[in-house]
Amino acid sequence: MSAVRSKICGITCIEDALAAVEAGADAIGFVFYAKSPRAVSVQQARAIIRALPPFVTTVGLFVNASRCELGEILDAVPLDLLQFHGDESAEECEGWHRPYIKALRVKAGDDIAAAVDAYPSASGVLLDTYVEGVPGGTGEAFDWSLIPQRLSKPLILAGGLTPENVAAAVARVKPYAVDVSGGVEASKGIKDHAKIRAFIDAVRSSSPGAPTSM
Repeated sequence: MSAVRSKICGITCIEDALAAVEAGADAIGFVFYAKSPRAVSVQQARAIIRALPPFVTTVGLFVNASRCELGEILDAVPLDLLQFHGDESAEECEGWHRPYIKALRVKAGDDIAAAVDAYPSASGVLLDTYVEGVPGGTGEAFDWSLIPQRLSKPLILAGGLTPENVAAAVARVKPYAVDVSGGVEASKGIKDHAKIRAFIDAVRSSSPGAPTSM
């Protein structure tokens, strides 16, 4: 099993972004969804990205954004990867000619494999917890046994992950990557740097051959 990657999402300030990178995060996420308590402006995201060292993937999260809104953000913010958390079709996601991942909210009875196959152009799929009317960031875990053993795309696991349960999640699911937001926060939109370090250390300790952060 190769080392599992970590993404810290819902970053709203430079200090939290740099703490995530120092702890060993592979990617950081910016929420461009006005209804989220972790939403950032174009100006905030640009300032944070300017402060980052090289080789850190920057991800923009969108929920049913209009073409006008999304286009304006992409013109202004140098994002490496797009993450679609709404009802976007594969055609809508790939219409931006940029690498993207599609978030799917999981509940009992879903045909997860078929849902993943509906996005053949995705770089990966993110599985999150289904809560009616909430596109993500619920802080609740779902039943990991619902995930098929084999999917056609790299799997990013999200939904209720914390420093305390992420090692068990990695051992059970064996994802390509894990994604956390609320599980490493001091308050909504503000990260707890000690929790970030503990989270990434737990991920690394569950990935053979990967050293823990110092």
